[in-house]
Amino acid sequence: MPFTKYLYALLCIAIALFTSCSAGRNLVYFSDLTGTSTDQTPIQNRIETKIESGDLLSIIVSSLNAETNLMFNSGILLPAATGGGAGTAATNRINEGYLVDSNGEINLPTIGKIKMTGLTKEEAADKITTIVGKSAKSPIVTVRFLNFRVTVIGEVNRPATFTVPSEKINVLEALGLAGDMTGYGRRDDVLIIREKNNVRTTTRINLNNKSVLNSPFFYLQQNDIVYVEPDHAKALQVSTRSVNLPIYLSVASVLLFFLTTVLYR
Repeated sequence: MPFTKYLYALLCIAIALFTSCSAGRNLVYFSDLTGTSTDQTPIQNRIETKIESGDLLSIIVSSLNAETNLMFNSGILLPAATGGGAGTAATNRINEGYLVDSNGEINLPTIGKIKMTGLTKEEAADKITTIVGKSAKSPIVTVRFLNFRVTVIGEVNRPATFTVPSEKINVLEALGLAGDMTGYGRRDDVLIIREKNNVRTTTRINLNNKSVLNSPFFYLQQNDIVYVEPDHAKALQVSTRSVNLPIYLSVASVLLFFLTTVLYR
C-alpha cells in the first residue's frame, strides 16, 4: 500500500538522521604542504624563556674556591650546630633549587635577595657571576629551569603534565609526549592557554595549516596548557541521543509493525 511505503520511507529517514556520521575529518597535520619541493622558512617565532615569579632555578657555581661552590650549588646551606655536642653540625642540602618569590627575587646565601624576573637564564647567570665574582675568583655560573613544564589534555592518548629538561618544546613535540591525538581530536582547533606576567592568554591554532609553524604559540613556554577538543563525532558518541538510539529504533520498529498490520487488515 502507498501509505505503508510512506511509513517505511519515514523510518529510513529517521534511522539515517540518528546514525549519520559527522563530516569527513582532516587527520593530516599540515595538509596544505603539498608537492615534493623543499619549503624553507626562517625561524622567527622562537622566544627566549624569561624568568618569572614561581619559577624554580638550578644555580651551579664553579670557582677556585671550594667553600663558595659548596655554599651556592643546589642551595646548600650550612646550619649552626645544635646542642648535640661537638661534631654534630651537618650540611643540609636543599635539592629543590632556588624559588623565585612573588617579588621576583631569589635569596642567595651570604648575598641576599637578587632580582631575577624578566631575565633569560643567560642574563641571570651573568648577573650572578658579577655578584659572586666579588668574593670568589673566576666563577662560572650556570642557571637552568627546574620547573619547565607543559600540560597536554583532551583528546590525546596519554594526557599528563610533562617536565621538559631541554627547556625547549613545540606543540608537536608536546603532543608526541602525550601519545599524539586520538582519532577524535580536532587538529584544526587546538587551544593553547598561557599565563605570563599575571595575564592569561588563550588562543587557538590550526595544525592542518602550515602557517601555524610561524605562530608565536607554536613554541610552548613554561606552564603552557595544550587542550585538544573532541570533534562532533565524539560528542555524538557520548550524547544521550546516541545512547538511547537502540531504544528509539526499537520503538519505531514496533510502531511501524503495528501500523502496517492495522492498515493491511
